[in-house]
Amino acid sequence: MEEKYLPRIADRVLNFALEASGAVLIEGVKWCGKTRTAEEKAASILYMQDPDKAESYLKAADTKPSFLLKGDTPRLIDEWQTAPVLWDAVRFAIDQRRKKSQFILTGSAVPKDNIVQHTGTGRISRMLMRPMSLFESLESNGSVSLKALFDETADGECVSTLTIEELAFVLARGGWPASIGEKESVALKLAHDYTEAVINIDISKVDDVEKNPARVRALMRSLARNVSTMATIATIHGDISANEELVSEKTISVYLNALRRIFVVEDLSAWGPAMRSKTALRTSSKRHFTDPSIATAVLRATPEKLLQDFNTFGLLFESMCVRDLRVYANAIDGEVFHFRDKSGLEADAIIHLGDGRWGAIEVKMGAKEIETAAENLKKLREKINTDKMKEPSFLMVLTATEFGYRRDDGVYIVPIGCLRD
Repeated sequence: MEEKYLPRIADRVLNFALEASGAVLIEGVKWCGKTRTAEEKAASILYMQDPDKAESYLKAADTKPSFLLKGDTPRLIDEWQTAPVLWDAVRFAIDQRRKKSQFILTGSAVPKDNIVQHTGTGRISRMLMRPMSLFESLESNGSVSLKALFDETADGECVSTLTIEELAFVLARGGWPASIGEKESVALKLAHDYTEAVINIDISKVDDVEKNPARVRALMRSLARNVSTMATIATIHGDISANEELVSEKTISVYLNALRRIFVVEDLSAWGPAMRSKTALRTSSKRHFTDPSIATAVLRATPEKLLQDFNTFGLLFESMCVRDLRVYANAIDGEVFHFRDKSGLEADAIIHLGDGRWGAIEVKMGAKEIETAAENLKKLREKINTDKMKEPSFLMVLTATEFGYRRDDGVYIVPIGCLRD
């Protein structure tokens, strides 16, 4: 029986990108569904890693790459970086055809520097695809829209049916399409198997430089222990040295770069707004995996263990919320940042749209923390220089609770099980 395709927010992003460009490159972590989403749109497909044909495809790419571009459009070229010459061939074909929607390229790794002659600017549009959000995996009912919050048309009233036990499971399972709908033991094993493949195979294949699996594991465990924090390389080095084995800071940087190139880690950059005073802002990024299940897998943190350690659960819950916010924001031309000044005032997420609108979000699991979070968000609003920036479109506390509503002071309380793009 053919696997049912669950619609993705990326479907709309891809459709718009194809309308505007000759080709679209879909990048993202392996197993997040890039190929499956591209297949839904493609009229013909070239699987560069087909074991029966890969060798002949590579020979064709070396001798006459244009041969591989023949086919109905849009033509999908899956894992194009296997034969990097295809990038320049696609760019040249677009120049010759002078038409939109000609090619879709997918890639699970950023290729080595200087392997293509041209950037593709003006011909090839890029989109980053991430694992599934809770709305895409049908676990969020989507009753509160991020777009509506920015348009100031949301009333905020909603009810989440996700229990704390279910949240622990979906966090540890992750947003991997192949695991959606599987029973718990199978879904958790899939997340574990993916993480083991990263440690033992994928991180070395990205640049053909052998990595020590024990050191990769030590680094990833440290990143997992420091998820949702601004841990520096020195902090991570000290953590590894205290808990695992000796790894130099240089090796940590090299390994981190390799993990970025295969989209396994995606740190959250700091936001730099115009402030009313000369308040010093912290510019360090927050540590995040592209999916929180990578952290739980490398820590061997089952849903049951998360429920016994709410400190770790809270940090990983924040990371899951960041994943979802990135998926939702991407669909409305937005980026996600974090904010923290030297006084300790912070917002776990700032969503900044291309047109200058922005919203501030604090992530809190329990109802007891909502009041403090709301007050912090209001303090942040007062510190922003609105002569140079717009007023925030909304202030939100994103929670693991059941009920959502708009407070009398205008702050939205939204369960993650109710949010969508």
